[in-house]
Amino acid sequence: MLRRFWPHECIHSGMPFKSKAQRRKFAELLVEGKITDEAYERWNQTTGRKVLPERLHPETKPSAKKKKRVVARRRRG
Repeated sequence: MLRRFWPHECIHSGMPFKSKAQRRKFAELLVEGKITDEAYERWNQTTGRKVLPERLHPETKPSAKKKKRVVARRRRG
């Protein structure tokens, strides 16, 4: 069941962490008192000892712009 309250609470119940960054964010919310111990522990237990990626969608580096080739023009004459 989907609950909609705060952005960090838009979760399916029992959904495990998907990345290390998400786990750190929820630990931060726990310290700030925005989520309960039970909620954090439930997520932590359902995740288990899975090896998580650092980020689910890694940031992409901006690609270098291609330079236009300058073509020499022929003189008519």
